Amino acid sequence: MTEPGALGNGVAQQEWTSTVVGHHRLRHDVAVIRLIGEFVPFVAGQSVEVRVPQQPGVRRRLSPALPPSLDGKLEFHVRTVPGGWLSGSLVADTQQGDEWRIAAPQGAFTVDPAGDEVVMIAGGTGLAPMRAQILELARQPEPPLTYLFVGGRSPRDLYASDMLVLLAEELDWLTVVPVVENLDDPNWADEWYEHTRVDIGFSTDELLQGTLADVIGSHGAFDHHQVLVCGSPAMTRATVDRLVETGTPAERIQYEGL
Repeated sequence: MTEPGALGNGVAQQEWTSTVVGHHRLRHDVAVIRLIGEFVPFVAGQSVEVRVPQQPGVRRRLSPALPPSLDGKLEFHVRTVPGGWLSGSLVADTQQGDEWRIAAPQGAFTVDPAGDEVVMIAGGTGLAPMRAQILELARQPEPPLTYLFVGGRSPRDLYASDMLVLLAEELDWLTVVPVVENLDDPNWADEWYEHTRVDIGFSTDELLQGTLADVIGSHGAFDHHQVLVCGSPAMTRATVDRLVETGTPAERIQYEGL
C-alpha cells in the first residue's frame, strides 16, 4: 500500500491568505466552506494545513474539494469530530470575511489520468479530495473510467448527493455508487438537512445497503485499477483490509485517513 508522502511541491514553509466567502451548513455536523484568496500551489488530492481566526493557535490538515485554481478559489468539506479541537468550531462558527492561513500542501493521493480505470471509495467528507480529482480529470481529453463509491450511515449522510447526481450526468466516464448502512434516516430531525433539502438526489432504488467495506468486498478484486480510499480511520482501515482480502494488490491502493 502506498501512503501519502511527506511533502508536496517544495513549498511546506510558505503560507497563503484566503478569505471565507461562503459557509454552508448542510447537516448538524457538516459544512461546506468556500474561500477566495492567493493561489495555493497544491495538487488535486493533497491536503493543506489551515489556521483560522476562531482558534489561531491550532493547525489542522484539510483536503480541498476543488483542484488548484489560478483565481484562488478553495472549498473545504468539514465534519465535526467528537472531541476535536477545531472541527466543531469550523462547522458552527465560521463567518464570511474570516481570514484563513493556508500552508504546507502535502501528500501523494493522486490519479494518473493516463492510467487504468479508477475506483474511489469515500466515506463522509472523505469525498472532498475525490471530488477535487474528478474535477481535475474532467480537464483531460480522455479521462479513465471512474467509479466513485460514496458512503454514509443513512441516506441523509450523503450530504453531496445533489452535486454528485449532476456531476455523473455531466461526465459520461463517471459512475457514482451510493452506499448506506441503513436505508432509513434516524428518527430525529436535522434542521440543517431540512433547510437544504432539494429534489435532486439518489433514489431509494439506487442505494446499496451495507458498509463500504462490505460493498467493496462483494465486487471482488480490483487488480487492474487505481484504487483510492478516504474517510474515517475505522472506515479506511476496514475498507483497505477488505480490498486486500478480496485480492486487490496492495500496491494499487492509496489511502488517506489512517
